[in-house]
Amino acid sequence: MSTLRGGKGIVRHKRTETKLEFQRGSPLPLGAEPLRGGVNFAIFSRHATAVSLLLFHPGDDNPHTEFLLDPRYHRTGDIWHTFVRGLDVGAHYGWRMDRQPNTEPHVHRFDPSQALLDPYARMVVSEYGWGPPPSGRIKRRRCVVVDDDFDWGDDQPLNIPLRDTIIYEMHVRGYTRHPSSGVRHPGTFLGVIEKIPYLKELGVTSVELLPVNEFEEADTDRYNPKTGELLLNFWGYQPIAFFAPNGAYATHSGAQIREFKQMVKSLHEAGIEVILDVVFNHTAEGDERGPTYSFRGIDNAVYYIVDPHTGRYHNYSGCGNTLNCNHPVVRKLINDALRYWVMEMHVDGFRFDLASVLGRGRDGRVLADPPLLEQLAHDPVLAHTKLIAEAWDAAGLYQVGTFPAWRRWAEWNGKFRDDVRRFVKSDPGMTPALAARLAGSPDLYESSGRQPYHSINFVTCHDGFTLEDLVSYNQKHNEENGEDNRDGMDENFSWNCGVEGPTNDPAILALRKRQKRNFAALLLVAGGVPMILAGDEFGRTQRGNNNAYCQDNEISWIDWRLASANRDLLRFFKNLIAFRKAHSALRRISFENNGAECPQIQWHGVKPLQPDWSYESRALAMSICGTGEDGQPEHIYVLANAWWEPLRFQLPALPHAQWARFVDTALPPPEDIAEVGGEKPLEDPTAYEAAPRSVVILVSQLRR
Repeated sequence: MSTLRGGKGIVRHKRTETKLEFQRGSPLPLGAEPLRGGVNFAIFSRHATAVSLLLFHPGDDNPHTEFLLDPRYHRTGDIWHTFVRGLDVGAHYGWRMDRQPNTEPHVHRFDPSQALLDPYARMVVSEYGWGPPPSGRIKRRRCVVVDDDFDWGDDQPLNIPLRDTIIYEMHVRGYTRHPSSGVRHPGTFLGVIEKIPYLKELGVTSVELLPVNEFEEADTDRYNPKTGELLLNFWGYQPIAFFAPNGAYATHSGAQIREFKQMVKSLHEAGIEVILDVVFNHTAEGDERGPTYSFRGIDNAVYYIVDPHTGRYHNYSGCGNTLNCNHPVVRKLINDALRYWVMEMHVDGFRFDLASVLGRGRDGRVLADPPLLEQLAHDPVLAHTKLIAEAWDAAGLYQVGTFPAWRRWAEWNGKFRDDVRRFVKSDPGMTPALAARLAGSPDLYESSGRQPYHSINFVTCHDGFTLEDLVSYNQKHNEENGEDNRDGMDENFSWNCGVEGPTNDPAILALRKRQKRNFAALLLVAGGVPMILAGDEFGRTQRGNNNAYCQDNEISWIDWRLASANRDLLRFFKNLIAFRKAHSALRRISFENNGAECPQIQWHGVKPLQPDWSYESRALAMSICGTGEDGQPEHIYVLANAWWEPLRFQLPALPHAQWARFVDTALPPPEDIAEVGGEKPLEDPTAYEAAPRSVVILVSQLRR
């Protein structure tokens, strides 16, 4: 290894005979920037006193060159920098940092034995792919100098309005990893491309991908007590590098940027947006006992919220540490990362994991007007980018409806999930709550100046039961996570319909199918933006596991054989999605009437305009009035009966039109749902008998 100190330095590669010259360089941009003749490197560290750039040959443990930067020549403010003339794209690099004297080692956790990752690295590679390295080895990662050149053609983010959005939440690896997926490149970005025809046929407008940046999947030491297999952090909520696509999701190391862009471009060509689930509330470095990859060894006191007396990390994320999100340097890092994914990777939006953490100050207190959230809301580059908050954190802060939004941020509506689940399982007192959720949750969003489309509605997501399990289990069954079933939510508002888990009882199976259709129908007619969990449309099960974050196996993988086995449920979802797209009245842009000839939403009971809001009520009817694409009035009538007896609903008369049935979840397929435009007029236009535990959707039809 060649070690150079200060000022200018020249070294000759022993392998390539390439001459490298280390010059002063520029403090901006941060990261590794290829320029004519070489590469400029720049990294922030306020508290380091010694900073070295490390250059590696691919696959080597030790650097072939270590250049110690002279703070008098290679430092501007708190940024260390150098230009390496003669270095090419593809070079592997890292950083080494120290502080002398270090009188507060509990706060400034510099470790000169560590080769650190660049927080702005756009590619990170490892000698191993997915999973843990061989026994006794440490999974070594290196930064790579990259050129982002890619032929995008005319591609741009699609900017589909939120009101017209239908989100499909998926895990890149889990979506095609199962052998039944039939793709050539399972578990990868290219595997997603192969499933685009299916996504188009389903009708969703946007895929929301669980974390796709470089993360540490091998951070657990637990084993599945049933199978003995090592458990992994499958979901990806252990970030290491915010700019770098995950190398394990590419067909080979080094292809991750190009293949991610290929995926985005292909999805855009199909009219489908890409929304990324991003994790800026913590990193994979954990608490004071955790590993050092990057931030801890670069400037621990800046990047994390740390107790200055004890060195303990504030833990609002539940993962050991909390990023110091409202420190100006960290704010810039987050903003720069988001801009990169939009400008260079063409993504259409972001869902922010535990977003309430992003509203905490540098001492952990909740801020009234968090600078980071305001900055992102008004950032001109992100102006048309979807910003979706998971409006809570692991320390008990719950901000659904009160998240600082500047009329810009949308939210995962956890209250929609809970209230709809409780109504469908026939809990008492839920009829008023159901009405609020179907109306777009005005009780949560109207007073802050937001609109129905700021509510991201969901019944299931990656975190919790699948739709199949929601109607099949009363309790979680997380034994295979190796934590004695202590992990995961205890209260799921689920109902097994009479038997816990799998059964051959035809009556229970029929009821479960009806309940799944009930959930789907309410989700797709509700005001707001519907989000569907991948695989729910054909009955995917996790065998009762409601916290499958560590299950890289058939518990989490999509079993595509179910698309055929449960084709009736899949058809039900497809037709519901098509119905939502066909009726603009379901995609409200305001809580106001918007000049319609009739009130947009009215509430009814078994008699028109007489809703029953009492505690024992388990039934509700909703009429929706709007104007169709052809300029003609359109009326939709939704009957929701969570009672265990049939109820006969009187129907209001329609001027110059008649009621036709689109959905009756109590009917056997294919009668349960019609094709859009093929709805059959009711024989009795004055009333409809809704079966026990059913949802009915009627639509107006001009008399012929």
